[in-house]
Amino acid sequence: MKNLTQKILADHLVSGCLEKGTEIGLHIDQTLTQDATGTMAWLQFEALGLDSVKTDISLSYVDHNTLQMNFRNPDDHRFLRTAAQKFGGVFSPAGTGICHQLHLENFARPGATLVGADSHTPTAGGIGSLAMGAGGLSVALAMAGEPYFIPMPKIVRVFLEGSLRGWASAKDIILELLRRRTVKGGVGCVFEYAGPGVATLSVPERATITNMGAELGATASIFPSDGVTRAFLTSMGREADWKELKADEGASYDEEERIDLSALVPMAAQPHMPDRVVPVAQLAGLKVEQVCIGSCTNSSYSDMRLVSEILAGRRVCPETDTLVSPGSKQVLTMLAREGRLESLIEAGCRLLECSCGPCIGSGGAPVSRGVSVRTFNRNFEGRSGTRDGQIYLVSPVTAAQAALHGAFTDPAEWGEAPARPELPESVPSIRHLFVFPPEDRSRVEILRGPNIVPLETFPPLSDAGDVMEADVVIRLGDDITTDHIMPAGAAILALRSNIPAISEHVFERVDAEFVARAKAVRDRGGCGVIVAADNYGQGSSREHAALAPRHLGIRVVLARSLARIHRANLINFGIIPLLFAKTEDYESVSQGARIRVPLKDLVPGGTMNVDVEGVGSVAVRNDLSSAEFNVICEGGLLNAVRRRIAR
Repeated sequence: MKNLTQKILADHLVSGCLEKGTEIGLHIDQTLTQDATGTMAWLQFEALGLDSVKTDISLSYVDHNTLQMNFRNPDDHRFLRTAAQKFGGVFSPAGTGICHQLHLENFARPGATLVGADSHTPTAGGIGSLAMGAGGLSVALAMAGEPYFIPMPKIVRVFLEGSLRGWASAKDIILELLRRRTVKGGVGCVFEYAGPGVATLSVPERATITNMGAELGATASIFPSDGVTRAFLTSMGREADWKELKADEGASYDEEERIDLSALVPMAAQPHMPDRVVPVAQLAGLKVEQVCIGSCTNSSYSDMRLVSEILAGRRVCPETDTLVSPGSKQVLTMLAREGRLESLIEAGCRLLECSCGPCIGSGGAPVSRGVSVRTFNRNFEGRSGTRDGQIYLVSPVTAAQAALHGAFTDPAEWGEAPARPELPESVPSIRHLFVFPPEDRSRVEILRGPNIVPLETFPPLSDAGDVMEADVVIRLGDDITTDHIMPAGAAILALRSNIPAISEHVFERVDAEFVARAKAVRDRGGCGVIVAADNYGQGSSREHAALAPRHLGIRVVLARSLARIHRANLINFGIIPLLFAKTEDYESVSQGARIRVPLKDLVPGGTMNVDVEGVGSVAVRNDLSSAEFNVICEGGLLNAVRRRIAR
């Protein structure tokens, strides 16, 4: 008897066995990149020397860096278009939509494996794909036909019973799960949804839940493929992509959560973490200066239609700046056909491009210390573009109510909730807007702008000798996110294809002196160490949060625990991920301390002692597999794969 996750893993297994905690290699059917991660991923693919992608389909979406303030972003977009045409990928131009919404509508398939250079790639789990976020280099290798390696995850059954009532929505389901398990509670897990409540949720609602499973730290989240899935794919003109997928009766799981949908109420995640969840009623009376509706979590047709129905014939509070971003041109077209854009415009909303926009700090920043109510998935400090912005995460209906009243109000005062909408009978296709590769790709020239800097080559671990002399360049606490390490925002996102330039911004919102200290250690021939507490590197898949520190000479991260994707990115670029063998030893290692790391004692999965200046011997361990250890020794994954291909 197998559960749904085990079935898909077994169908795609190329190495290892499905035993919890062991490393498995998976064949990947589909990949996706977006423009903030894609330039580096396609450069890495090009460096492998192959002439074509080896997947069923590889998508290159432009949705993050659509603010073209100077040459950098449009140059990157041109590079991505020509690289996709050269190597057999499919290109989605700026303005077409957000990658996860577009992929759900046009390309995601039940039972397929998908790896994407974006942490919210698991959105496709709403349609029955086993979809995982990864660093750009991992995605480049998947495009090359290489297996994708992960530890065999724990599989958590989330048993849904009952049905949503009143103003409760799919967003409240995942907020409830975050309230229970926290942002650390899904590391190493796949969340598989089951139970009678599943049939009451549409595919877009399921996708909202799987999207935000990333905030749990989960490897993936997945729903069965059933009649609801078939109806959605049929409406998209893709019924041929449907197949039924479900767990076997009596299949076992490692853990279980049970949620009674009928008991849920509107919820909100308070600043500055997605697990600081409380009922909206508790926030009643809090003034709201800004509302943002959209993002890959909540920008579907059904989300937007609900908002338009609530706002129809009414005016948003003049003191509350209200921004709306439809998830795709398909969504935008349906709203326009039905006259629902008019409701939003007449209500006083600002209509933004079909892109990520304010979610990644690319425009739409709130006022100083302003309360911004958003239908997004992350509310990390400073991510909005305003350092002291107070960001709350809610459902679209809660956001619409906040926009009308200019404040949080008690849902008991909202009146009767509108019915959850279904897709119209005629759904427009926007497939003609994608740029598919030409039949003859030999004549395609890849076009590069001056901001696209060639890849840096890192030396093997052996260059550090038997003992690595290293300095602690920064000491950090719990839940350090990739936004802390490598900030988001339009100005910095534009530097994603220029590692020397973007490296100047590492930790700038945490410690403005970090870059200078790291360079001083690097330039005298030394090595840098980052020391952190629990859950270091949670958040996005941006490999720049590992690549830029490596450029600055960071060779070791020593932490109590690490987030999954960031740990993989550290290994991909030859940074050694070490863990305190005794969690209390974290307290004894201070910034500026000199550490002697006996590399001769470093073995996969082993424990060794490092010598900390002023402290003495400290036990550290690693959870590296043999393959990961070899990657570290080679100086990174790109080095290792290129050498293997050359052999």
